Amino acid sequence: MRYWHVFFSAFFTALFVCHASMAHFQVIYTPETTIREYGPSELRLTLLFTHPFEGGPVMDMGKDMEGRTHRPVSFGVMLQQGKRLMKVDLLDAVRPVQFRTPVNQAVAYEAVYKNPGMGDLVFYVEPSPYWEPAEDCYIQHCTKLIVNRMGIPTCWDMPVGLPVEIVPLDRPYALWTGNVFRGVVLHNGKPVPDCEIEVEYLNYSVEKNSFVHGPAVTSPGAAFSTQIIKTDRDGVFVYGIPRAGWWGFAALGCVSDAEYRGKDLELAPVIWVQAVDMK
Repeated sequence: MRYWHVFFSAFFTALFVCHASMAHFQVIYTPETTIREYGPSELRLTLLFTHPFEGGPVMDMGKDMEGRTHRPVSFGVMLQQGKRLMKVDLLDAVRPVQFRTPVNQAVAYEAVYKNPGMGDLVFYVEPSPYWEPAEDCYIQHCTKLIVNRMGIPTCWDMPVGLPVEIVPLDRPYALWTGNVFRGVVLHNGKPVPDCEIEVEYLNYSVEKNSFVHGPAVTSPGAAFSTQIIKTDRDGVFVYGIPRAGWWGFAALGCVSDAEYRGKDLELAPVIWVQAVDMK
């Protein structure tokens, strides 16, 4: 009996540690980052908190220590009209949905942005902090996704003004497979040097608020599922994109002293980019 007790204790401990070590990513998803002239007159966006390479589990966005879920703190889009930058509050357009993965389902959000104009649309979300008991901390990922209409570049490289943020140095909606993607990590508007960044591939397709048709690739080891890079002394990182699809960059080492409700807060910026094959 003692043998089986030790065996099961070790098994479930390993399972717990394995789950805890998978990378959390806040996601803003829409099917395409480039919209042609006669493309759709509205964009449907999905906000979810998950492990993108593993295809789940998905977590209830904004769940606190007591198990209550909370809407995002902010959600909007930054765009340029003439020479003026403007931010449009889209929080009222957000509604809760159940997002499904191969292993579970949880609270996510979706929104519809109607009548996008020409140029860049910089979508951003500041979610309510999520309580992660396995790490004894809250997690808050300030996340961006940049969509372009009609190929006219406007404000893709401009900061939104989030507490933490990744500002792209390459247009994130015009990447061929094999291009490099560069970004600069900012905290309170200042570059963050020597910052650790986790990189993950969205390994499943998204349809009707579900992960489907995956995994697209199989990892030869845990180190490949979540890749680690670092910023240089100017807060800049570089990553060569090896495959078409969606790639997420999360600067988890951006802030070391953040707290929320008396607990450590993993306050990190995330950006999602899409690469396409050259055909």
